[in-house]
Amino acid sequence: MPLNLFRVAGDLSHLASIFILLHKIVQLKSCSGISFKSQVLYLLVYVTRYLDLPWTSSPYNFIFKVLFISSQLYTIYLMAKAYRPTNDANLDTFRVEYLLGFAALLAILFPVRHTVLEVCWAFSIWLESVAILPQLFMLQRTGEAEAITAHYLFALGAYRALYIPNWIYRYMTETTHKIDTIAVVAGVLQTVLYSDFFWIYYTKVMKGEKFKLPV
Repeated sequence: MPLNLFRVAGDLSHLASIFILLHKIVQLKSCSGISFKSQVLYLLVYVTRYLDLPWTSSPYNFIFKVLFISSQLYTIYLMAKAYRPTNDANLDTFRVEYLLGFAALLAILFPVRHTVLEVCWAFSIWLESVAILPQLFMLQRTGEAEAITAHYLFALGAYRALYIPNWIYRYMTETTHKIDTIAVVAGVLQTVLYSDFFWIYYTKVMKGEKFKLPV
């Protein structure tokens, strides 16, 4: 199978977003402006998606799965323990139970197959599509963000946006011409949720201005 550059670029963008976030927290000794709830949701995404980790034969997939889970655990440790006093709990008020219910309902109703692994995988895909909402809600409440936080969000959003051409490429090059409907729909939903952020990032941060929501 030929190398899928879109997937590689998406995975590297995803990994870059995590390293940017960790750099911000460790260097500034603060998790201000970062939604703890979103970070916990992302950990749940990785844990439920990578239940097949012990049986992963591809070194590429195994390394990325381990990196995503371990780095997310470390992020949560920093936010919950090391730099807890800087956690903006009063701003991080999004009702995540609605997101969990949304993902669980769709995973149970529309899995690829009704097995534990497939339902958990579908749950992780749907949950990832909306896991950023507590962070975006927090951003809306503050009205602005540090440049490094904006870079983190851009890299995280770019990862999923890059997976859209990845699916198109796979459809065109793989002999089965099969579309992963759950991943595609959830990926498009996630990208749409980022659309306003992408526009402000382009018009503000990329021109050297501070990321600030329009009044």
